[in-house]
Amino acid sequence: MAIKGSLKEASLADVCQLLALGQKTGCLSVTDRSNLGQIYFDQGRITYACVVNRRDRLADLLVRDGIITQDQLRSALEQQSRNPDLRLAEILVERRLVRPEQLEGYVRREVEEAVYHLFTWSQGTFFFEANKRPPEGEPLTSINPEGLLLEAARRVDEWSLIAKKIPSLDLIFEADQERVRSAGVELTPEQERVLPLLDGTRTLRQIADQTGLVEFDVGKAVFGLLQAGFAHRMGTRALPVNGSRVKEAAVVEHRNLGVAFYRAGMMDEAAREFRQVLELQPDEPSAGFHLALLALRQGREREAVRRLKMLVEASGRSYAAFVNLAFAFMRLGRPEDALLALHEAEAIRPATPKVALMRAAIHIARGDTDGATETLAEYQLRLRPGDMPAAPFYHFAALVACLAGRLDMAQTTIEEGLTTHPECAPLLLLAGAIAERRGDLDRAARYYEKAAEVDPSLPQVHKNLGDIAYRRGDHDIAFECYHRALELDPRLGDDIYTKLGNLHFKRLDREEAVRCWRIALEINPANQVVRNNLEAVAHVAG
Repeated sequence: MAIKGSLKEASLADVCQLLALGQKTGCLSVTDRSNLGQIYFDQGRITYACVVNRRDRLADLLVRDGIITQDQLRSALEQQSRNPDLRLAEILVERRLVRPEQLEGYVRREVEEAVYHLFTWSQGTFFFEANKRPPEGEPLTSINPEGLLLEAARRVDEWSLIAKKIPSLDLIFEADQERVRSAGVELTPEQERVLPLLDGTRTLRQIADQTGLVEFDVGKAVFGLLQAGFAHRMGTRALPVNGSRVKEAAVVEHRNLGVAFYRAGMMDEAAREFRQVLELQPDEPSAGFHLALLALRQGREREAVRRLKMLVEASGRSYAAFVNLAFAFMRLGRPEDALLALHEAEAIRPATPKVALMRAAIHIARGDTDGATETLAEYQLRLRPGDMPAAPFYHFAALVACLAGRLDMAQTTIEEGLTTHPECAPLLLLAGAIAERRGDLDRAARYYEKAAEVDPSLPQVHKNLGDIAYRRGDHDIAFECYHRALELDPRLGDDIYTKLGNLHFKRLDREEAVRCWRIALEINPANQVVRNNLEAVAHVAG
């Protein structure tokens, strides 16, 4: 199920309620100008949430409550800087500084606060990607959204009042400390922590970072002091004197947003952020690499090759650059160049399963089933003990069996793959094609329908469903499926336009039939059936 829209048309609360009631699993990405947040669902329950470039206060809370010391946190952060793939929570648990059951309550609070923060966004867009899981290694929780939505709605109402006095967390306020103390008023715990920092030099965002309080609590505390006349506004954030530090912070912010947008599948937004990184720092390697990946995902293989070559020349030989260069060459129909790129990748990082799998794909594209079989066996040997083969392994192995005319083995292989990867749309698509080739149309249709449910953006799925309907004589269903496929890929192939032309002709729409047949002939001038159809229509007309 794909859901997308504008926050002006549908509130975040309504979208979350819809996902909860439908017991959906996946990721809801929310954007507000250049900000991005994500809420992950598992069967309708919230398991994880984050806001890009928003400070993670988990560690601050653990220090504040005396669970860990500042020195222990500093040491853990140093380890994380040496191993960026490690999560801070993993390090703390591994060092036995925090028990997993202790961590659970803090994780839940962090997730709740991230969701509350996202509910303050009133403009922007949202997009739900089904079956997408949280980043590996992130600590998860399980929250019923109902109570969360009620509290979020209460905070939104309260924040709308606060925002009239505090429209931005980049504002600076100063409190009259003496007057507060002499008044003898009872302050909230949050106001007690915020008050000493309201010295006319810190922004509210900086105060939130220093106290470990969330933005809402800081804003509410300061709002109360303003209402009582104990504090007043001084101005907005002043730019730091150190210009290089400002530039470095901007690079990090845009890069983090770019990576988050990329992972969320928001390609245009990701490209915008990475280009801004390169404007600030032209030799920044991560931005150039991700722009190459974006070019690959959007079918601009030549641009991807150009960017990856520039990256290798500027930053040195890189395993990831050569692997993606090989993939680009494969898409361009240059298998020899792809093999050379994989050879370079292998020299940097020997015996990786991924390189063997990509070599198998090249052998299949060249029709070399023996070479593909040998390389797939090599892939299995390269796996670590206990590791399961990736979905493409089963896909390639089944394809090899099909090319060799061994449909029984192909079906067994693809079913084994679906046992391990039941939600893999390409495997479901191939399983349907194998069943269709064996004449089992009902089974093929079930596989295709499941593939369309998992990933409705695959044009071939809708085309294949249309083909089955066409063979069964269900012309209205075939017509609908073909049009859906062409909306996703207008150049899907000559066969779909041939059949659409036939369907239009059966509906006595000769003009549209001729248009479709002409497109089919443009795609494949050797399509003699279409040529005969056009000649027959011209003869009747003329």
